[in-house]
This record gives sequence, structure tokens and C-alpha cells, in this order.
Amino acid sequence: MAPANECIKCTVSNCKHHCGSKNYCSLQSIQIGTHEANPTMDQCTDCQSFSMK
Repeated sequence: MAPANECIKCTVSNCKHHCGSKNYCSLQSIQIGTHEANPTMDQCTDCQSFSMK
């Protein structure tokens, strides 16, 4: 596994880029998007770099 990127905090442990016991992502950068036409809350945004373990 790649080392933790301490600039990207993450608690989604079922993503293959999650760093195990550390709540960080191992990617160098991530893509953020939305599933809403007009996002108004943080729940409207998505990490599009997510990949299931």
C-alpha cells in the first residue's frame, strides 16, 4: 500500500485507498464531485476517487 497522504484525511475504511488504522488517503490527489444539480450541503458532494476494496 502507498504511504498515507496526511494532506487528505479520510474515514471511509472500505475504500482501497484508505490507510488502514490511519484515517488518511494514500492517493496523491483526489477528485471531488457532486450528485446534485445545485449542491447546498456537504452531503451533496462525493469523493469520485473512491474505489471499493
